[in-house]
Amino acid sequence: MTDTSATSPNKSPAGTGSNSAQKTVSADEGNTLSTLANLWPYIWPSDRPDLKQRVLMAVFALVIAKFVTVLSPYFFAWATDALTGEGADLPVFLVAPVMLVLAYNAARVLAVAFNQLRDALFARVGQHAVRQLANLTFRHMHELSLRFHLARRTGGLSRVIERGVKGIESIVRFTILNGFPTILEFAIMAAVIWYQFGVLYVVIVAVMIVAYVWFTIKTSNWRIAIRREMNDSDTDANSKAIDSLLNFETVKYFGNENMEAERFDVSMAKYETAATKTWTSLAWLNLGQTVILGIGMAICMALSARAVMAGEQNIGDFVLINALLMQISIPLNFIGFLYREIRQGLVDIESMFDLLMVPAEIKDKENAKPLHAVEGTIAFKDVHFHYDKERSILKGIDFEVPAGKTIAIVGPSGAGKSTISRLLFRFYDVTGGAVEIDGQDVRDVTQGSVRHSIGMVPQDTVLFNDTIAYNIRYGRPDATDEEVREAARMAQIHDFIENLPHGYASEVGERGLKLSGGEKQRVAIARTILKSPPILILDEATSALDTHTEREIQSALDEVSQNRTTLVIAHRLSTVVKADQIIVLEAGQIAERGTHIELLEADGLYASMWARQREADEAEERLRAARENDDLGIVTRGQTADYVPAK
Repeated sequence: MTDTSATSPNKSPAGTGSNSAQKTVSADEGNTLSTLANLWPYIWPSDRPDLKQRVLMAVFALVIAKFVTVLSPYFFAWATDALTGEGADLPVFLVAPVMLVLAYNAARVLAVAFNQLRDALFARVGQHAVRQLANLTFRHMHELSLRFHLARRTGGLSRVIERGVKGIESIVRFTILNGFPTILEFAIMAAVIWYQFGVLYVVIVAVMIVAYVWFTIKTSNWRIAIRREMNDSDTDANSKAIDSLLNFETVKYFGNENMEAERFDVSMAKYETAATKTWTSLAWLNLGQTVILGIGMAICMALSARAVMAGEQNIGDFVLINALLMQISIPLNFIGFLYREIRQGLVDIESMFDLLMVPAEIKDKENAKPLHAVEGTIAFKDVHFHYDKERSILKGIDFEVPAGKTIAIVGPSGAGKSTISRLLFRFYDVTGGAVEIDGQDVRDVTQGSVRHSIGMVPQDTVLFNDTIAYNIRYGRPDATDEEVREAARMAQIHDFIENLPHGYASEVGERGLKLSGGEKQRVAIARTILKSPPILILDEATSALDTHTEREIQSALDEVSQNRTTLVIAHRLSTVVKADQIIVLEAGQIAERGTHIELLEADGLYASMWARQREADEAEERLRAARENDDLGIVTRGQTADYVPAK
């Protein structure tokens, strides 16, 4: 049987846990046994006796199938002897050729039936292993740091996981379900040939097998590099496709559809070349295997033909050796296929194993306890931080936000404002000093409890491609429909939702693109209201909105902030004038602090920033007024310098 299997990209993890994986699996290292050892707890799960029972039943079915498979050629040989009149020594009920033919075909049907029963019994076991390992990998991805995800391509990462999940199933099925029975079938066949025809035939078959296995291993190892090249090209092409589709609007803005298509085609051209090499090399592999099997079978059958002519064997023996050799070629060919699939599977799962080996940068301490008695006092104590050792971001930041108060962080771009919120959420750990909530260092308590206590309204709200209700309920998944509606009312978006054709069941589209910027921000506010955290972070929540929308959103934010400890990271200073204290950052250090009035009177960095923004706001107001007047056919003196009426 010649293998015609396609080499589709696959991958799979074999660690028993994201933190317990030992060594990166490489197809070059031949770690098949260690891979199987890591997979075994999922195939023989200690907490699932029902699955263990299925494994045992599947093993019993495959053993029966192999014995029936070995028996079937005998019926064929006996039928031949009966037809030639040489079956006198057979039992009476088997002498009739028709009965032998029926028995031969019945044995073949039984062999297939037991094999299918084995597959059906093992299906749930294999799929359970796939599910458990896929879930392990998915959870591990969420355990990894923000630094890791910022450096990864989403499309490439999803492709690695996709191939990995398929690779798990491939390795489990081929090694556990088919590897053992194949070896068993080969051993039985070899014993039968020895008993029926003698040691010379076994020697010839053994040489054939050794040559076959040697050729298969050598050729498969050569194909490994081709396989990796194909996987890399596939990952690159998928990354470019996902990246381009996620930025669909940007592509349209600049009319760069052809450029994107050409970038994608370059990657697909590399994939085409590698895939062609893969199929070509597979053809050579199959041809070589067929030649080796053909030579071995020709020699054995020639010896049997000579024995028949010499009267040492009968026609049934000649038919039997042919049937046995044909039968042995199936497990032998499957051994080659099995080896190739395992090696290719290991190549496919390398990247997924690598992901499982990546340690989580931010981990809870052993025996870390939840944050307790959260009132909401935030303290940054001499905080130093850098993403890169060569470039410091925060340099000794000291401030406190009393419970229920509002502190605003302002400053030029790159001053380190958003880094403060990331440290508070513990996306990163400080490199010096401490961040505390109610006197508890966030590094000493569980990450989950810290994040549960903080609500976030970011500048760029990204929604899930689901309903509005789902996105609001994301703040508290167990919330009732009425609680979702009440949160929407407080965020001043309930009326808008009710006027949609499908109301709260309306889909928002990928990343929420069916909603405007202001609508998305209101959904984010409603989500945070529903979460009802004691601490609120507004990270430039209105900086991407126009002035009119900003004012509407700001009123909703003011309501949400009441009686909550609020940290406002702002670009537009008009949004922070009511803050209890304003901290001005410059180059990672606190340059000024005080109330809005105090900072204006100090006539420093804040005052200059305020003056520039006032000028910009006034220019925007003049421009808006000019547009309104133009609609009425009126242009007032002094406006023409800022606005050219539409023609």
